[in-house]
Amino acid sequence: MTNDRLVSLAAVILGVVFVGLAAMYLTVPPKSLPGPSLFGHENGVSAVHVKHGIACLFLGLACFALAWFRLGPKKAAA
Repeated sequence: MTNDRLVSLAAVILGVVFVGLAAMYLTVPPKSLPGPSLFGHENGVSAVHVKHGIACLFLGLACFALAWFRLGPKKAAA
């Protein structure tokens, strides 16, 4: 497996993780998030972490874009 494919595979995996985290941040209230400090668990807070969700969504999309451009066609050598 070439270096481009490994980087692209890692970028796709990270993209899926970040998009999943974005969905979690945008739908689950902070009092229901797992872990005391892993994902931002806060007792008594009912508003979702919109900024965290948007940031994770953009990171996920950036990872997908990186994978797309790494696997794109190569220019022919002159």
